[in-house]
Amino acid sequence: MRRKKTLEDWILDSFITIILLIIVFVTLYPFYYILIITLNDGADTAIGGMYLWPRAFTLDNYIYFFEDTKWLNAFVVTFLRTIIGTLLGVLFTSMVAYGLAKRDLMFRKFYFIVVIVAMNFSGGLIAYYVILRSLGLINTFGVYVIPSMLNIFFLLIAISFFREIPDELAESARMDGAGEFRILLKIILPISLPLMATMSLFMGSGQWNSWLDSAYFVQSEELRTLTYRMMQVINQSQMPAGDSQSLASMSKATVTPFSVQATAMVVSIVPILCVYPFLQKYFVKGMMLGSVKG
Repeated sequence: MRRKKTLEDWILDSFITIILLIIVFVTLYPFYYILIITLNDGADTAIGGMYLWPRAFTLDNYIYFFEDTKWLNAFVVTFLRTIIGTLLGVLFTSMVAYGLAKRDLMFRKFYFIVVIVAMNFSGGLIAYYVILRSLGLINTFGVYVIPSMLNIFFLLIAISFFREIPDELAESARMDGAGEFRILLKIILPISLPLMATMSLFMGSGQWNSWLDSAYFVQSEELRTLTYRMMQVINQSQMPAGDSQSLASMSKATVTPFSVQATAMVVSIVPILCVYPFLQKYFVKGMMLGSVKG
């Protein structure tokens, strides 16, 4: 039978509820505040005193964002690098993990030593730049996706995951004439959806949020990413001359550097929020499988 709550239980439950509501408010309000800034007149926002809803509602911030070729091109570059980089990263990491999961693989211990050394030691930024330049990746789109094709953290998780898959599945496929690559694509990966979803979520968010490679290894303005453009706005006290002219050409000075920055934040967050609910159940299961089987 359900125990009747005492006065102490009511007091404790009320206290916990209040604490949780405060935590929820403190967590969500910054996102809500950024949203109302994007829907408010930029000049009016600069006055201050706006906390709960847009005081001078306008869509000019979003119109300016999507009409500005720099921001729109940065969004397209970020979107492409996220899709292509995630697909290549998941596929290549899975291929390497599938091979290293074979206990009879030749030089398997040597490969693991290389992986462990690469995970714990780094050659530094200069050595990394020299390697990218020797490969012809500097100032190209490939610098975004090729170096990230192998994720060592998820490589180790995938190895332990693939080891738990019964060998009889692959053996039966080999008896039917299937090769290793076909076995991986048709059998191993389809039954590894939790792992694939977890890898996709982390690699995708990493690609979407990355800006250092755009700052260090890219000089072409056409290859700049959305997060790099956001960092530009954050690090400068006023907008560039080209952007100032664009703002001056508008009928009303309703857009400010801060309102553009807030709009870019909202636009960059929305895709992740749209994808995460579909991967959440696989994400939790995949992380648990990796932790238990590791």
